[in-house]
Amino acid sequence: MSDASNSNNNNSRRQRGFLVLGAVIVIAGLAYGAYWFFDARFYESTDDAYVSGNIVAVTSRENATVMALHADNTQSVRRGQLLLEMDPSVANVNLQAAEANLARTVRAVRGAFSNAGSARARVAQAEVAVALARTDYQRRQQASADGAVSAEELAHARDNVRAAEAALAAAQSGHEQALSQIQGTDVANNPEVLAAEASLRTAVIAKSHMKIVAPVDGVIAQRTVQLGQQVAAGTPLLAVVSLDHVWIDANFKEVQLEDMRIGQPVTVTADIYGGRVTYHGHVEGLGAGSGSAFALLPPQNASGNWIKIVQRVPVRIALDPKELAEHPLRIGLSVTARVSIKDTSGPQMTAKVGRGTTEADLGDDTKAEADAIIARILAANGATRTAARDQ
Repeated sequence: MSDASNSNNNNSRRQRGFLVLGAVIVIAGLAYGAYWFFDARFYESTDDAYVSGNIVAVTSRENATVMALHADNTQSVRRGQLLLEMDPSVANVNLQAAEANLARTVRAVRGAFSNAGSARARVAQAEVAVALARTDYQRRQQASADGAVSAEELAHARDNVRAAEAALAAAQSGHEQALSQIQGTDVANNPEVLAAEASLRTAVIAKSHMKIVAPVDGVIAQRTVQLGQQVAAGTPLLAVVSLDHVWIDANFKEVQLEDMRIGQPVTVTADIYGGRVTYHGHVEGLGAGSGSAFALLPPQNASGNWIKIVQRVPVRIALDPKELAEHPLRIGLSVTARVSIKDTSGPQMTAKVGRGTTEADLGDDTKAEADAIIARILAANGATRTAARDQ
């Protein structure tokens, strides 16, 4: 009797255990179903996501030799800070040649103005000669009617008129030719002088390229240039990475994009900090195509060697600048992105991306320096920018 009672008790406990386990499983299933229905189904996440940012290449803009380095890898720099210095010897010589060319051109144009004045004086002289020849011819015509002047002398007087008129025409042509070089301008605004000024400005700009400054705020990376290296124009020297403006490129599967919209909130966790740091941002833009479409060797599905695979589309996620300042990220780091797709009222495409572009400082503000040099040369050679004079 005792053994049967114990067996029944064990069976009862076993049944109650199964009932409890079943209830727990049912409750857990219902809880997960409720969680999925009311919350989880409104999120899309991926760990195929990485930190991206602007990698601003610093290149040589002239053929020159590296003379000094003022920055190295991992160093933080500010926009406009001096990074490298090139040997300015050739640039200085070219600038001196441009200054001499401008001075020579100013003097030549002043000579052209003087020639125009001389040509006008020759026209006036020729006009006087024509008037005298005509007066002499008329007087001899009257005297010839009275028989006081021979026909031969009258013919000579007529020939003198024609010669004087021809000399006047030649003087007028010479005057017009002289005016064609200067008409409508003064010395300083003459086209030849302006062309020489442009050459001088080019030389000033080339000289300014001997000092290379940081185009943006950031951290130096990929420095390949060395002291004494002869570099050609366009040679990459180093890069500046702007870490105060980075974003996330999250590669979502195409089946995850149906309800994804611009402006939807996103939470991001980075592997470098683990789960203890959470970044907040929003969807800033969706890629124009899948990653494979822009690959070096894009797939050719019409070749007959086709296997269907799920494609991924890059989604740009903007982050909170304050959170980035507190916990900086580096380009290329792995992150996990989770997008809330509850609100689908936003657009699927955007025509404008926020701070995706960066204004660079190239150190080319040479206008004031060039203007000062030009003004000095014009004044030294007797030229000023005044109203044009009639010649």
